Amino acid sequence: MPHDIRIVTEAELREVVHLDLTAVDVIERAFAALAGGHVVMPPILSMDLHEANAEVDVKTAYIPGFEGFAIKVSPGFFDNPKLGLPSLNGLMILFSAKTGLVQAVFLDNGYLTDIRTAAAGAVAARHLAPVEVETAGVLGTGVQARLQMQAAHLVRPFKRLLVWGRDPGRAAKCAADLGNALGIEAEMMTDAETLVRQSQLVVTTTPSRDPLVEADWLHEGLHITAMGSDQPGKHELDPHALTAADTYICDRVSQCETSGELEAALQLGLWQGPPPVELGQVIAGTAKGRNSNSDVTICDLTGTGAQDTAIASHVMGILGEAGTLIRA
Repeated sequence: MPHDIRIVTEAELREVVHLDLTAVDVIERAFAALAGGHVVMPPILSMDLHEANAEVDVKTAYIPGFEGFAIKVSPGFFDNPKLGLPSLNGLMILFSAKTGLVQAVFLDNGYLTDIRTAAAGAVAARHLAPVEVETAGVLGTGVQARLQMQAAHLVRPFKRLLVWGRDPGRAAKCAADLGNALGIEAEMMTDAETLVRQSQLVVTTTPSRDPLVEADWLHEGLHITAMGSDQPGKHELDPHALTAADTYICDRVSQCETSGELEAALQLGLWQGPPPVELGQVIAGTAKGRNSNSDVTICDLTGTGAQDTAIASHVMGILGEAGTLIRA
């Protein structure tokens, strides 16, 4: 029997979906659901396309109680800017969890991924960063660097922001833009070490395959969210930092073992004993995150299909008449 499918463009999505506390709460509930043990979330389907300087990830998850589940396809072709095209694009498809029929196609070009990833950073900060954050720092100058700082400011309204990037000009521009957007003091830093040592909250947002943060830079009262490592071989933190911290938290242990910061620590034999705690367990109250304001905490975010299902389901609930209906 024919049924209606809603097709929604990036421009239409930007009109109704925003990075706000509602989005943060939606993603927090997805993490909590993961801790319940009933979410069906297969491993990420990932292709590393060396010849094209590209990668493609496919993520999905079924969350009990949700009316739908999403499948997200996320290509990253990093030579595209030379052609005047964006590096990242993609789409999400929302299916009915009852019938399996397609309910909506979100032609978001990565916008919903950007929102849910930034919201996940805010969830990590909400549960792991010190209660009072005077200075925050970000390594990276791209879209996610900007969104991560905006998201963190929602839950930990810091007064000073430090920005480091390999390109000083881009770092200065990023700092100026964020300072204006958040109404705070923001400055470009020439070295990552000074940024880390002066901050209570640091987010790393790069695709680096060499450590940007050394273990001996860690200090009391520091929280780091590392979200750039989402492919095997990537890591932004010195692997020794994971064991030097008071608490190391994963979004999903099985993913972090193969494509997060944990991968390098395991390869070097640094991580011994039981698996790390997951962020959902901290949210659910079944595991401890930060025990005191002097603790050093690290959260490793590789991005989960549960986040995609959560944001897609949230979008479906607030779309109203946005998009175009087609009969299929």
